[in-house]
Amino acid sequence: MISELFSATVLIGIIASGIRLATPYLYAAIGETFGQRSGVLNLGVEGQMLLGAFAAFYVAFTTGNLWLGLLAAAVVGALMGLAMAFVSVTLHAEQGISGIGFYLFGLGVSDLLFQRMLGTVETVNGFQPIYIRGLSDLPVLGRILFSQNILVYGAFVLVPIAWFVLNKTTLGLKIRAVGENPQAADSLGVSVNRVRYFTVTLGGVLSGIAGASLSIALLNVFQQNLTSGLGFIAVALVYFGGWRPAGVLLGALLFSMVNSLQLWVQVLGIPVPSDIAVMMPYVLTIVALILTVQRVRSPSALSKPFQREG
Repeated sequence: MISELFSATVLIGIIASGIRLATPYLYAAIGETFGQRSGVLNLGVEGQMLLGAFAAFYVAFTTGNLWLGLLAAAVVGALMGLAMAFVSVTLHAEQGISGIGFYLFGLGVSDLLFQRMLGTVETVNGFQPIYIRGLSDLPVLGRILFSQNILVYGAFVLVPIAWFVLNKTTLGLKIRAVGENPQAADSLGVSVNRVRYFTVTLGGVLSGIAGASLSIALLNVFQQNLTSGLGFIAVALVYFGGWRPAGVLLGALLFSMVNSLQLWVQVLGIPVPSDIAVMMPYVLTIVALILTVQRVRSPSALSKPFQREG
């Protein structure tokens, strides 16, 4: 059975599904990259994803409109981001603890809403793969790259956009300055709080969309604890990628390919205990952090509240 894993058909399937599974990692991790580059650590990404996933699914399920569902996820994520920004930026709360609080809030509220408003697992017809004339018919590459849904393409387009904003725009310069030396940025007239509010709220929007990509594009279902720790892996990917969008992309592909591999291992019935297969992405998270955290430098003001002098 192990030999089947190395057949052309299975390898293409692993890569194609790996690219698809990278979608929620990319949305959530790119959003968290913006927040951390401005100095705010948000460990509540998982909770934002769960509420975004539920909002998207419920709206799409009740209205039949996937775009309204996506909008609902973005709005819910933005509200969660604003709340996180208020607690961490305005109230100067300890960011790690408050982030865990937002995660537990998202987990509990999404579970409650699921039980009260749905009661049982339902499904929707989510975003379907887009056929691109001339490209989708290409051998191998057509199935891997050009037979994905619109949220997959959006996630990969987001990477160069994020790089451009962070490195080639005035806004990106302000974000990086606030994350490295907020006192100096403030002395030059940059509103530290305004920049941090913007980045944390943007991170919330993208986390909500990440949740929506699960519930109305990849899985087309909502159930309790749908994300299963994916939000925490997204936070780890920011460290793994060295706070660079390109690094986050590489990390997301690595983790999603491992996740895809473990799914195919189970599908093919390879005699590996299912618990061990499911653990693979999380073990990889720990190993990756051990190997990379000592070789990259985080933004100097990360997780440090800013208080204006005088």
